[in-house]
Amino acid sequence: MAKHFKDLSEREILGLAISLEEEDGRIYGEFAEKMRNDYPATARMLEEMQAEESQHRASLIQQYRSRFGDHIPLIRRHDVKGFVSRPPVWLVESIGPTAVRRAVDSMESETTKFYHFAQARVSDASTRQLLGDLAEAEMKHTATAEEMEKQHVTPQARLQEDEAYRRTLVLQYIQPGLAGLMDGSVSTLAPLFAAAFATHKSWDAFLVGLAASVGAGISMGFAEALSDDGSLTGRGKPVIRGAICGVMTTAGGIGHTLPYLIADFRVATTLAVFVVAAELAAISFVRHRYMDTPIVRATIQVALGGVLVFLAGLFIGNS
Repeated sequence: MAKHFKDLSEREILGLAISLEEEDGRIYGEFAEKMRNDYPATARMLEEMQAEESQHRASLIQQYRSRFGDHIPLIRRHDVKGFVSRPPVWLVESIGPTAVRRAVDSMESETTKFYHFAQARVSDASTRQLLGDLAEAEMKHTATAEEMEKQHVTPQARLQEDEAYRRTLVLQYIQPGLAGLMDGSVSTLAPLFAAAFATHKSWDAFLVGLAASVGAGISMGFAEALSDDGSLTGRGKPVIRGAICGVMTTAGGIGHTLPYLIADFRVATTLAVFVVAAELAAISFVRHRYMDTPIVRATIQVALGGVLVFLAGLFIGNS
């Protein structure tokens, strides 16, 4: 059961401080290791901060041994009430510099507050002085990080890191999402409009479109997840890619299927055509924005594919 901070003894407070410095140092090391290949400048900054945390831990251990001996109690942040729960962002496979710096700021702020509270709870003068010095050091970490960032993260390095982050974003999220949206928006047109013009019944068209959308989503999701494990291509976890692709495929098909919930067939079909046009425009924009495809070329390519599939459904439905 977690204890209240006010119930901790001075021995336990020092033990907790040692644990916190060790944990923060390990987290900085994890961040640095994950960012070493794509963000080397930020990785060096984190390694320097890890070294500072190690020095703080050594000072705390020396102080503890001078007062209480060699046995240090194992007390961690989750053993004490009042600490903010930290989402384990350092375990994320792909993470960008912005998220790392945000996590570092949060960690330093919490540790600074802890040292201030701890300083007020201990009576030994030397311990109080050490805790006060560490609180000031943690407060300066933000400024130190900014200085190290200026030193290591040059404008050129920043551009390289931003480009690496953009490449990761495109590979792991944009591409599978775009592939799903394109497939869902285009491939479901033929069965949907074939059923619509064959029956002239909105409900029948809706059921066919729903089945086609869900089926395509499942198929595309599995196809994307099984395409590769991401270890060589850098495309990230297959389960996440598959889920993104599957959801976007279903969403792409559902968009122009929903109008057929309207009982009036002509109104439903007219609205569905407008939705299709909006979907194709969105796909063209995403291709232009993230795939560097010229907007005119992207629009022509996407529109041509959509029109051909639509005409196929129209021809089959009227035959």
